[in-house]
Amino acid sequence: MAASAKILTLENHTQNGEWTTVVPRRGRHRRNSQKITTAEGQQQEQQLWVPTDLEIDPGRQSKLMHKVQICMKRIENSRFFLTFLDQMQSAEILNHFHRVLGSELKLQMVIYGIGSIESHETPRLQLGLAVLMKRKFNWIGDIEVFDPVLSATESRVLEALGCSVLSVNEQGRRQVMKPTLFFMPHCEAELYSNLLQENWGVESLNRVALFGNSFETYEQHVSFKYYDQEVSFMDSSVVESVTHIVAARRFTDEFRIKTVSDDYFAAFHDSSWHFFRPACQNEVRLN
Repeated sequence: MAASAKILTLENHTQNGEWTTVVPRRGRHRRNSQKITTAEGQQQEQQLWVPTDLEIDPGRQSKLMHKVQICMKRIENSRFFLTFLDQMQSAEILNHFHRVLGSELKLQMVIYGIGSIESHETPRLQLGLAVLMKRKFNWIGDIEVFDPVLSATESRVLEALGCSVLSVNEQGRRQVMKPTLFFMPHCEAELYSNLLQENWGVESLNRVALFGNSFETYEQHVSFKYYDQEVSFMDSSVVESVTHIVAARRFTDEFRIKTVSDDYFAAFHDSSWHFFRPACQNEVRLN
């Protein structure tokens, strides 16, 4: 897949795709797709996408922008945000960001699986944190966003906040060509796995910073099932979905964030920063 999918232009597309992530998809959608080849030589569909609802409602847009701004203000003035910034600016984590950046000046941000920012407060809090990060740190570059449940109104609000909405459902399979921060709180394991699989190599993984579900927790869950002799009863697709996640643990530096208060637990619990540092190709062998 190309380093970045096309940016959404409502006038240019009339069909959309499916991808179940944070919230259930809204009915069946027709889709227009084409075959692409992944980093491992497998054929995958690249699905062109447009919002679930093409109607632009200025009243809804204004109301939603107000809700997002309220969430951002809440976060900005919270002890959670101060703690979060302190952790990001610690010497250990800053060194990882500098390593990922290399000689580049900006770290592109990609947000997958944000969910409906109009229907739920949790996605608004997550989006608010991402936008505040960009405003706080001048080394965070452009923000690209994708979730198949986004409406046209939500897309307009995202654009007003300085984000670009992708017009292609990458299904997490973004091949990293430059330093990239993936902001993926509470996504499905399959999306993390797709991202890792697409970049399963020393050079690519070292260009990635990931904010999302704790990989350590995934590994503990699989180990718990194994030692309880329940692994044979686990669905094979579930096991496959965490294969790359568990394998990546051996060369991942993970830093759990502190939610500090119950106000932010639902949006950010069990979330971590992940930095990948495989030193040689042998480290990225799956067996």
